[in-house]
Amino acid sequence: MSDYQVELERLLQQETDLQFSEFSNETAYRIGTKLIEKAAEENKFVAVTITRNGELLYHSKMNETNEGNDSWIARKSNVVHHFGHSSYYMHVLFKSNGGSIESSSLDPKDYAAEGGAFPLILKNTGIIGTIAASGLPGDQDHQLIVDVLQEYFQSL
Repeated sequence: MSDYQVELERLLQQETDLQFSEFSNETAYRIGTKLIEKAAEENKFVAVTITRNGELLYHSKMNETNEGNDSWIARKSNVVHHFGHSSYYMHVLFKSNGGSIESSSLDPKDYAAEGGAFPLILKNTGIIGTIAASGLPGDQDHQLIVDVLQEYFQSL
């Protein structure tokens, strides 16, 4: 099994493990705030957006972030909604087969297959939104979200 296959399986497992039974506005606030706090603890700077069914539930930007981060969040979130997987999963998948957003006939002005947008998955329903971060390298944006979600589910 190639390194890419191992990584893709790990990323798919995250999407399976990190699903919600319910997702309220309060949940979005708690997770979004924790993402900002964790970045601050690590002396990192991110913008965070959480949406559910097209509705903005949470948005916060730390110092050192700007409108460019908002654009990255939108483009990475579009990848989640188009492909049904995290933007980092799609990044790794494209790397594994030599593809790209452009080769999939999507406009890179609207789509970015880089880490940092994670599907908000409701059990027995599917993807209902995204949890997205921008400000770090893509793999680190992705890992920040996964770490916070794992902490959240462990606290339940």
